[in-house]
Amino acid sequence: MLAIRPYHQRDAARAGMVIADTYAAFNLNQMAVEQRELMLGPFLHARSAEELHQRAIAAAIRAPTVLVAEEAGNIVGVLRGGRMDELRRTVLQSLFVSGSHHRRGIGRALVKEFEGEYVARGVTVFKLLATMHAVPFYLAHGYRKSTGVRNIRSFDGVGLPSQPMKKVIK
Repeated sequence: MLAIRPYHQRDAARAGMVIADTYAAFNLNQMAVEQRELMLGPFLHARSAEELHQRAIAAAIRAPTVLVAEEAGNIVGVLRGGRMDELRRTVLQSLFVSGSHHRRGIGRALVKEFEGEYVARGVTVFKLLATMHAVPFYLAHGYRKSTGVRNIRSFDGVGLPSQPMKKVIK
C-alpha cells in the first residue's frame, strides 16, 4: 500500500538514492559522464556511507516542504517544494519517482498532496522547471508551458534543457 507522508531526516539516504537513480536515468541520460556527475552534485555519492556525503545529501533535499511516497517500507518517490519566487508563486522544486514505479499514480499522488497543502494556505499559482522527460506528466496534471525551453544549472553542471511551467488554481 502506498503512503504519502512528510519526509524525515532519517529518510535522507533512501530518498537520496531515489533522486540519484531517477535523475541520472531519466533526466541526465543524454549527457556525457563528466557532465552528468557535475549535475548530480552530492547525489553522485548517494550510496556512500561517509557522513560528509550523507550530510551533503540531506542538505540538498531540504525545502519548505518535502514529501515521500513509501510502499512496503521503501521510499519510491520524493517531492520537494514550497519556495516562493520573486512573483510570490509557489515553486514545485523537484519530483522524482523510482523508474520501477512509474505510471502507478505515485507522482500524481505526491503532486496532489503538495498542491492541496498549499491551496489550503491560499496559494493559487504554482510554477516549476520541468525537464523534457517530465513535460508530458505536468501537462497531464494541468500545468502549462509558460516560456520557451531554457538550459539550467544543476549543482556544478550546466546545460540541462528545462521547460518553465505554471498552474493557476481557480
